[in-house]
Amino acid sequence: MADPRVKAYGAAAAVFALDRVTKWLIESRVSESDVFKVIPGFFEIIRSENRGVAFGIFNDSTFEWRTTLLVLVSVVAVVAVSIILWNAHKLDRISLWALALVLGGAAGNVFDRIVSGKVTDFLQVYLGSYPWPTFNVADSAIVVGSVLLLFSQMKPNRQAANVP
Repeated sequence: MADPRVKAYGAAAAVFALDRVTKWLIESRVSESDVFKVIPGFFEIIRSENRGVAFGIFNDSTFEWRTTLLVLVSVVAVVAVSIILWNAHKLDRISLWALALVLGGAAGNVFDRIVSGKVTDFLQVYLGSYPWPTFNVADSAIVVGSVLLLFSQMKPNRQAANVP
């Protein structure tokens, strides 16, 4: 049986690779004016660039240290999650996979910020006539991982019988 660390870091690397490949495909084949309606009225592929954080927060900020600050905070998050995963044997299975998804997604987005100062988003979902903010594979992994992590923390802990 493989070491849980190998599995976790491998899953994170797979998320990172999938994120890089999908962003490369979008950046090389989709212009910012293209719209591909996959499921009309619900799901489209479009290309947008986000210089801010989740949901475009700080995207229009003129703060000159914005990118540097976002990179530093992101790198700290990647390092912190990596350290937690180093102790994978202490984590329950859901937390292990949740943190692996978060690590892969965070690494994908921080890579973009370091290389180009922005993150390419391309998945657009509509809730009725309301467009959800555009996102990417890394964002999806971070959200799914975060939800799994919350779920794992809400589960009651099992205790051995007759143990005070």
